[in-house]
Amino acid sequence: MSTAEQIMAFTITSLEEMNFQVHSADSETMLGPSGVDLDSLAVAELLARFEDNFGVTFLEDEVEQMAIMTIGEVAEMVAQRAAQVQLEGAPG
Repeated sequence: MSTAEQIMAFTITSLEEMNFQVHSADSETMLGPSGVDLDSLAVAELLARFEDNFGVTFLEDEVEQMAIMTIGEVAEMVAQRAAQVQLEGAPG
């Protein structure tokens, strides 16, 4: 399983824990109103979970961007950031 696939599974599990209906969610499901219907507070909580579990960081203005992304797009972005964090943290 690729890192993005792992992050996508983590995302769906997190959304379930946050009491969102994601039984039919997949990589093409939007996080915002036309999909899971996360509000900005829920997106912020999801980002905090990514930060805690994958060591990535987000800017405050990225919360709004996330609401118009799919679960797959978010997973890819988090995977790229996690890879960058690993590269920066690797001993030289």
